[in-house]
Order: sequence, then structure tokens, then C-alpha cells
Amino acid sequence: QVQIVESGGGLVQPGGSLRLSCAASGITFRSNAMAWYRQAPGKQRELVAVIGSGGSTKYGGFVKGRFTISKDNAKNTVYLEMNNLKPEDTAVYYCNVGGGYYFGVYSPNDYWGQGTQVTVSS
Repeated sequence: QVQIVESGGGLVQPGGSLRLSCAASGITFRSNAMAWYRQAPGKQRELVAVIGSGGSTKYGGFVKGRFTISKDNAKNTVYLEMNNLKPEDTAVYYCNVGGGYYFGVYSPNDYWGQGTQVTVSS
């Protein structure tokens, strides 16, 4: 059974940084793609970043070089380093592990964590 726990969210001022972590068990990290999504109030969940099994990455258009996704296969953890945060980055951030990732398109599966709240405000 896959279990996912996200952490690292919080309140940060505009321009600040946060590092989110997603620890997962029951899945082999080195063989699977992982992704971060986010959902703001009243909006649909959107893709933030994907990391493939081999380490290739892809980001949502709004990221514009501010975020970095990485993973540690030994720790079964995927990270999202977020810099230069903006108020519009305020959302609950979710991790998805083991979805399909073909031709640059990530298709999430049902393995979601509980999410971690990120609030960017002065």
C-alpha cells in the first residue's frame, strides 16, 4: 500500500522561499515518476512540476525558473524547492507518485498525499 506524507508548507512573505518534502512508502522511487500539484481555493488542481524516473524534469508555465523539483531515491523523498514566492502561489500543494509519464505528459494516479498549505502574504 502506498502512503504519502507531504510537509514543509507554511506562511512566507512575498519573495521568500520554502522547501516542500514528500515522503512515500510502498513504491520504488527509482522506477517511477513523481509530481507536485497545487490547488488554490476555487480553482482546479494544476501541475507544478514533474520528475521522471531518470531525473528529467518539467514545470508548469507559471514556474518560470523559480521552483526546482528533485528526488532522493535512497530516502524515498521528492522535494520542491520554491524561491521568489508570490501571493498567487498560495495553495495547497499535493504530491503524486507513480503516475504515467510519457512524451512529456504526466498522468496522475490515485496516490495522493494529504497536501501541505503554502501561504504567501505580507
